[in-house]
Amino acid sequence: MSYTLEDLFRLVQKPGRYTGGEMNSVVKDKEKVNIRFAFCFPDLYEVGMSHLGMKILYGLYNEVPDIWCERVFMPDTDMEELMRQNGIKLFGLESRDSIDTFDFIGFTMQYELSYTAALNMLDLAGLPLRSLERDSSHPIVIAGGPCVSNPEPIADFFDLFVLGEGEEVSLELFELYRRHKAAGFDRDKFLTEAAKIEGVYVPSLYEISYKDDGTIASVTPVNGAPAKVRKRIIEDLDRVYYPDRFVVPFIDIVHDRGMSEIFRGCVRGCRFCQAGFIYRPVREKSPEVIDAQSRALCENTGYEEFSLSSLSTSDYSQLETLLPRLLDWAEKQKTNISLPSLRVDGFSEELAARLNILRRSGLTFAPEAGTQRLRDAINKNLTEDEILSTARKAFSAGWTSVKLYFMSGLPTETMEDIEGIANLSQKIVDSFYKNPDKPKGKGVNVSVSVSCFVPKPFTPFQWEPQDTMEMLQEKQKHLRDSVKTKKISLKWHDAATSFLEGVFARGDRRLCAVLEEAFKRGCKRDAWGEHFNLQTWIDVMNDLGVDPAFYANRRREYDEILPWDHLDFGVSKKFLIRENQLAHQSRTTPNCRQSCSGCGAAVWKKGVCVE
Repeated sequence: MSYTLEDLFRLVQKPGRYTGGEMNSVVKDKEKVNIRFAFCFPDLYEVGMSHLGMKILYGLYNEVPDIWCERVFMPDTDMEELMRQNGIKLFGLESRDSIDTFDFIGFTMQYELSYTAALNMLDLAGLPLRSLERDSSHPIVIAGGPCVSNPEPIADFFDLFVLGEGEEVSLELFELYRRHKAAGFDRDKFLTEAAKIEGVYVPSLYEISYKDDGTIASVTPVNGAPAKVRKRIIEDLDRVYYPDRFVVPFIDIVHDRGMSEIFRGCVRGCRFCQAGFIYRPVREKSPEVIDAQSRALCENTGYEEFSLSSLSTSDYSQLETLLPRLLDWAEKQKTNISLPSLRVDGFSEELAARLNILRRSGLTFAPEAGTQRLRDAINKNLTEDEILSTARKAFSAGWTSVKLYFMSGLPTETMEDIEGIANLSQKIVDSFYKNPDKPKGKGVNVSVSVSCFVPKPFTPFQWEPQDTMEMLQEKQKHLRDSVKTKKISLKWHDAATSFLEGVFARGDRRLCAVLEEAFKRGCKRDAWGEHFNLQTWIDVMNDLGVDPAFYANRRREYDEILPWDHLDFGVSKKFLIRENQLAHQSRTTPNCRQSCSGCGAAVWKKGVCVE
């Protein structure tokens, strides 16, 4: 007995992931549109529906009359099994049409371990995995997001990548597609011309050669492709499109609330943080625009909570102007305002008091390292006194729960630095009980979350070796042994998944074969811990003669050609080398508002670079 798609909805655990029809979803007459775009998020509905970038582009594309953008998510195991058993291809939520009939299939690549999920989605759609195996009758498969700062490990599966911010460049790409479609579409001609659009990288137009030691010898563009592809940025955030409504899900999602973007980029320059470099320069929205957009979102969705979204919310230069505007109507409407991504040194007593008006919940801060020497090496620009002072302010304002984010495996780290995480956490516990203004009759909980450092492209640590799994596990054990109180709860990331993330973060095109073979052997959901199997990956790499340590655990020389050197994200190699050298001296660099460090982002002459 075979089932239809509608039959499957009553057979799966959470049909709300697949039915569509939510408030504010967009349905168009497919006979009246010229471009159909499948926006694919390679994870579950609950995760993808929480992603702000998807919300922005979904709204932007559907504002254009002849474009219909539909949402597509990775089905869970129960749904995928039934789809494959009944010959049902991957479909768009809005129309329930199979996406292999669309013009574009676009992925947002947020995490290296989602690569196999993207391949699985292409396979579920009935498409050949490799770009060279697809012809003019197939959709154009594209990707954007932070992982395309080094797209080489997935280059063979995608027709093109969009580097940087997509609002303007994607509309230019669609206009080019309209012209080619009207003239009788030829895939190769379209891709050759698309490569001339700034921000568009067509990997098939670049030939890679290797040295005997396995490093890259050269990257050669062909057919007129540019030698270097520069990312795109939005110059004026006040004028760029922002949705006045989000699709409101029927089921619980990870972040089920409105989100108001307040600025892009980060002034800080933490040397481990890829986002802090690839999203430069900092550009802010005005308080008036943020206020109007936040209000419209709440009115059009019914959300009773919205967050101010950025890499570091307390670095917004007009936060003290913005909050009273938002509070003026949010309090009357009993709407909560969430301020994630707060920095310790941006947490004033006045901000604590205003946050206390909004809601009483746990606060989250990220010291990242347990000792001052290591915080200086990673350019955190944060002292222990500032951390403890912030804790006291929070406790005096009524908080009893603090979450701290740290990293292990950072360059130059020692076991003394690992002990420092436990010592600093203990000092925060002690500061609660020594504080005369602490909440009466309550205890404190300090939740410590420790991730494993993964070197990333376009950061000062892109040349550094990643700690081996054994080293990371030894440090985790040492940290566990160093915590002496139950007031501190401790969590850490899995060293095995971090190791594979490290392999792909700095990998080259030779990993495409590894990725494809691992998928064929059952790796589909590596971002989900219960499905991750490192041994399968190790077996694949052994069988293909690939040494994972070459990518993850090897120090690079400054003059080595890196797989992403032909891409330009606005930070110069000269600057990154200087920052790497300063890290090994435990010397800090001032943030962008204090002085310009000459990173290269001033080329756009926008935002903080010209303040």
